[in-house]
Amino acid sequence: MACATSRGRCHTFCVPLTFDDLLDRARSLAGRRPRAILGIAGSPGAGKTTLAGHLVRELNGTGEPWVAQVPMDGFHLADVELDRLGLRDRKGAPATFDAAGYAALLRRLREDSGDVVYAPGFERVLEQPIAGAIPVPPTARLVVTEGNYLLLGDDSWARVRPALDEVWFCEIDEAERVRRLVARHEEFGKGHEEAVAWVAGTDQLNADLVTATRDRADLVVPETALPVLR
Repeated sequence: MACATSRGRCHTFCVPLTFDDLLDRARSLAGRRPRAILGIAGSPGAGKTTLAGHLVRELNGTGEPWVAQVPMDGFHLADVELDRLGLRDRKGAPATFDAAGYAALLRRLREDSGDVVYAPGFERVLEQPIAGAIPVPPTARLVVTEGNYLLLGDDSWARVRPALDEVWFCEIDEAERVRRLVARHEEFGKGHEEAVAWVAGTDQLNADLVTATRDRADLVVPETALPVLR
């Protein structure tokens, strides 16, 4: 079961969600304005990127693409800047992103639907942002963006939520979330002990911060609504 919420206030009923329900809800957003933006939030390892990718692929189907995916991770600060700021050991925390730049891109995506808009991507093998990696064409009527801190209300992050039509919050079993996160760190180069330590330290601090924003979401999406992720 998952509660549909509106700006942090739960309706008087709870409904079981399916992935088809999520597809229908995403489609409905695109009819509200020339270009809508859907945000997907959640703690590290909760399945945000996987959900966003499945939504985009299913909605685009085999026709002309009308949905684009723009990750928040493209706004990671580069390691050289994290070293300068003394934040390398906190990589992934709110202060290690260009939140103001991310908010500015979201506003541009909403307002500028006549030109190709280039967004940065994130290379997980290098663990570095890549400028101009993601083209958002004028035909994109829905942009799906995912990241940890879409619902954060502090500092420049407070500019992000007003640029989004809806924000969904991914929520999965905590043990499974941790298992996935450790496996992901190992896949991209960390040894097992290093991965476990990073997840229990830096990642957990970030997860606690993200969990505190859950009630601000428009929709809480449980793992049971995501059979493709199980």
